[in-house]
Amino acid sequence: MLDSRWLQALLCTVAFVVTIVYLGQTACAGYLGFPLDDAWIHQTYARNLARWGEFAYVRGQLSAGSTAPLWTIVLSVGYLLGVDGRLWAYLVGATCLVWTASIVYRLASLLWSDRVWTASAAAIFCALEWHLIWAAFSGMEILLFISLSLLLMDQAMTGGRPFWIGLLGSLLVLTRPEGIVLFLLVMVFILLPEEERTWHWASVPPVLAGFSLLVVPYLVYNVIVSGALFPNTFYAKQAEYRVLLEGLPLWTRLWRVVRPTLVGAQVLLVPGFIYAVWREVKRLFAARGELALRQLLLPFLPLLWWAAMLGIYALRLPVDYQHGRYLIPTIPLFILYGMTGMGEMLQPGSERAVVRILSQVVLGATGVLLLAFVFMGGMAYTRDVRVIECEMVDVARWLAENTPPEALIAAHDIGAIGYFAERPLLDLAGLITPQVIPFIRDEARLLDFVRERGADYLVTFPSWYPQMVRDPSLEPVYDTGCPWTVALGHDNMAVYRVSSE
Repeated sequence: MLDSRWLQALLCTVAFVVTIVYLGQTACAGYLGFPLDDAWIHQTYARNLARWGEFAYVRGQLSAGSTAPLWTIVLSVGYLLGVDGRLWAYLVGATCLVWTASIVYRLASLLWSDRVWTASAAAIFCALEWHLIWAAFSGMEILLFISLSLLLMDQAMTGGRPFWIGLLGSLLVLTRPEGIVLFLLVMVFILLPEEERTWHWASVPPVLAGFSLLVVPYLVYNVIVSGALFPNTFYAKQAEYRVLLEGLPLWTRLWRVVRPTLVGAQVLLVPGFIYAVWREVKRLFAARGELALRQLLLPFLPLLWWAAMLGIYALRLPVDYQHGRYLIPTIPLFILYGMTGMGEMLQPGSERAVVRILSQVVLGATGVLLLAFVFMGGMAYTRDVRVIECEMVDVARWLAENTPPEALIAAHDIGAIGYFAERPLLDLAGLITPQVIPFIRDEARLLDFVRERGADYLVTFPSWYPQMVRDPSLEPVYDTGCPWTVALGHDNMAVYRVSSE
């Protein structure tokens, strides 16, 4: 096993190298930004918080649109320090990548102390996994959510202080609402009996106190601003993609959310993952009556969170776009179990030639594939950034230069527009305009809404609202002409002047 100091140094070195690979590729392509328009939404919230002390997307209009207020606060620190928003987001993301890999090492060491090299291998695997690297430089809260969820499980499994566990749970929920599910799992886990065979009910008050410290004000704020407990996007996304729930059977939805998490070298860990789960179930039944309930279920807490995440999205939001970004938090957990399983299955030093050669081939293939996907992931990241810069950012800059400051813009993608154009907005995706959520996919009603609110311009990809953009009241005035988007088989973003007639 690597000394922990050497491992930390190695992980930091890996993070530095992948930063050069990913950001270097995008810089050489002539762009340096984010691969998602949503990242600019977070930047807008963070900049406004630093400027005016408001959780507002448009100054003076408090908003419950951010699903990750903790991420907003973290990003706002960069603005307070005078650091470029992109640079600060990259720095925080790279830090969280190292943090994630480090906690995976701790969890693996805790769960399987007899597999010492496995812990180091799992940590290095995570630091090189292309989804996690992509997420680190996405400008999104993904890696912060992963780090906090892993730390919460680590504290629960190592007997951390109840109040601290509750506080970690609240930070997790303020990073993503679905963190409440892991907090509930952890609550049950810390109540489980240990050697004394009694349930730990005394832990409940301090855990709830720590959890309530931040979550209660957050929920009260949401209710005051929007009338609902959770952010607007929590409801808008489910409404927007309800057709998937109605049109796909559950098994198809499950595969839809699992599939993107297996794209990469981790697909070779599937046998190890299955073996590790089977091994732990076998141990559970073999040790019944010999170990306290908490010790018996210790290896299953991360596994339950992995299954819960996949189940939640299969049931409520079965989308796989943007490399499965909503399910990326399950990947370190899969690696954790997959690596320990493969560590037992493979025997590269075996005296049996067949076992030795097969083990060495699998190990070599895993390493080669892991490194190959680092570079392929970098290419995907560059392509994603290029499209966002060439479409959303380009349109935002055009609006800033060619429309009056008071022009009301109706748009489905408001991130770059909010950041660069700083115009009043009607959000057709429901983030800051929740009134559209009940009819979010009804083009006729959306157009009526746009007119009633007196929007001056509509910004969208024509294929997103094919019926709406053919209405004679909409006059095309600009499109990006971005060749990269067309090469990918998509249309260019366009700006339409809205007629009041």
